[in-house]
Amino acid sequence: MISEEQLNSVTAWLSGNGGSPEREQALRSRFPDLHFTFCSDDDVMSEHPASELPGFNLYLVDSSDHCLCLTADKNAASGLVIAEVEDE
Repeated sequence: MISEEQLNSVTAWLSGNGGSPEREQALRSRFPDLHFTFCSDDDVMSEHPASELPGFNLYLVDSSDHCLCLTADKNAASGLVIAEVEDE
């Protein structure tokens, strides 16, 4: 489960530190209970991010089955995809 507070905390952290080259390691250290996947937003096949901010979209990941999948259900989520939005 990912709480609204956790999602807001990750979003706030990315808003202030998203440009850091060490962001992946820093996020994992700051939020050790969450699983993070990092990619380009172009690689995500979903129209509905859980959170949007300049430069990034966040998607919820459900790992309850043997395959990971995106979800809109915070109660089923165990991690986040941090998808970088590139300027066109």
